[in-house]
Amino acid sequence: MEMSRVDTSQYLSFDGHETITSLWADRCARYGDRVAHREKELGIWQAYSWRDYYDCARKIGRALMALGVKKGEPVLILAEDRREWLYIDLASASIGAIPAGVYTTDSAAQLAYLANDSGARVLFVENDEQLDKYLEARDRMEGIQKVVVMEREGLASFSDPKVMFLDELYAMGETEETREPGLFEEAIKAVRPEDPRMLIYTSGTTGPPKGAMITHRNMIFQMRSGSECLEFLESDNLLCFLPLCHVLERIVSVEAPIANGCIVNFAESPETVFDNLQEVSPDSFSGVPRIWEKIYSRVMILRSEAGPIGARAFDWALAVGHRYAQAENPGAGLRLAHAVADFTVLANLRRMLGLANARRVTSGAAPISPDLIHWFGALGVPLIEGYGMTETAGIATVNTVEDNRIGTVGTAIPGVEMRIDETGELLIGGPCVFGGYWNKPEKTAETMTEDGWLRTGDVGRIGNDGALTITGRLKDIIITAGGKNITPAEIESKLKFSPYVSDAVVIGDRRKYLTCLIMIDQENVEKFAQDRQIPFSDFASLTRAPEVRDLIGGVVAEANRQFAQVEQIKDFRLIDILLTAEDEELTPTMKLKRNFVNQRHAALIDEMY
Repeated sequence: MEMSRVDTSQYLSFDGHETITSLWADRCARYGDRVAHREKELGIWQAYSWRDYYDCARKIGRALMALGVKKGEPVLILAEDRREWLYIDLASASIGAIPAGVYTTDSAAQLAYLANDSGARVLFVENDEQLDKYLEARDRMEGIQKVVVMEREGLASFSDPKVMFLDELYAMGETEETREPGLFEEAIKAVRPEDPRMLIYTSGTTGPPKGAMITHRNMIFQMRSGSECLEFLESDNLLCFLPLCHVLERIVSVEAPIANGCIVNFAESPETVFDNLQEVSPDSFSGVPRIWEKIYSRVMILRSEAGPIGARAFDWALAVGHRYAQAENPGAGLRLAHAVADFTVLANLRRMLGLANARRVTSGAAPISPDLIHWFGALGVPLIEGYGMTETAGIATVNTVEDNRIGTVGTAIPGVEMRIDETGELLIGGPCVFGGYWNKPEKTAETMTEDGWLRTGDVGRIGNDGALTITGRLKDIIITAGGKNITPAEIESKLKFSPYVSDAVVIGDRRKYLTCLIMIDQENVEKFAQDRQIPFSDFASLTRAPEVRDLIGGVVAEANRQFAQVEQIKDFRLIDILLTAEDEELTPTMKLKRNFVNQRHAALIDEMY
């Protein structure tokens, strides 16, 4: 089947700009001293302007040119979210280089792999901890000629011919600009729409990570097409907390603010995101399902502590909120009841969660339970789900606040085409499709059809209304010994709706029945145990407590009631290791890696059969 020729030319420029760097330079000139970024220093939020954004990026860009960085050459950034990440990102892209993020949870060996695969010669690291990774593996990445450290703390007496500090790089860039002004601006003009805007390394759940080339055209398309579905305003405050190595956070915290002039607030760390959410109270906020599950868990634990009267008030308010959210034309009685529920309970809850100003919150990167979307809707927080992947340069489909088709991931954004092939796999076409894998033409060919459609690896169906429902990953489909095809994602989502379950992996390929490995939510299960004086000494002993086993058994039984006999979980085991983002079993967006879990916990799985 040939790809249809939909005219997408209207989506290939934004405000007359065909590259992100040209658009960015224009925005910096237009906004000048207006606030672009806010970041906490010593507990106080500090503001940084669009002028700072441009001046700092220009100094870094000029210094990179002086260091010999050429157009089309990757530059590695190993740091937590912070404004300098963005300065380096735009500096690199503006001179035609390709910024590539490295997860701070990556090991020294993983850093060496990325350095060698990308061929980068310059590596930026945040601090002494990340510098240690380079020093540990430097003999395995001889291509790295210069390492730039952002923070001097703990490195006062450190000296190495290959290592310099960011303030020294700024000084070098300033000298270069004084000596020969205007080269940075000339470089921006030389960037073409088809040039790579960024290199995003996939999480490597199926083999070594691959660098996906996302072009300027891809990102301009995302901004132009996305603007028809998702509203961003100049007055918006956003909160940046997902890793900037991830395409979703790049769109939300870098590209969209450039296009729309929003203010980006940087969370201090992944651990403080809930506190920062309360402080910033963003106008829109994008997260992964784990964030929304944690917020739900926190509220349900608060409810359990509220006493009988508080719990009844909460349940009543939420029930009213649910009826109000479902009603197309609420009557006078329901409107009055909702006003009372909102004034007494719901508005206070939204304020406490930092979602009082949220016009829209978005979930992506993994499936989310429809029950959770309904729950947030009852709270008065419009939670919408979208779908995309690195290879679609971020968003391919999205629901909207006005038309939220819960249970689907929405319709295609303008200019994106979708079809389902004979195997049930979703194929995507349009200007969102990436520029291929870095130096891996054979992998690129595997991912594309002969007529230019992207093979997503996802199984789904497209409704008569054009809304897409993703049922699972092609490689994750379980075929039981009885020949029944089961996609585990829906079952796992039901389990994760419980505040006591952090993640779950359903097992059963070529087996007689389904079983499950479950990762409990440490905070909520510990509280459950403490409230009932259940003895435990550490996380492992907590998972072995009979009362905890019974608690999770109840969660599994409740989930089973919603599925056919063949789709029900017959046995389960609790993973007794507390996993963090540093563990190989978890992706940076806190999803369990199915293959890795199956291998590591093979003995636990065999016990269940």
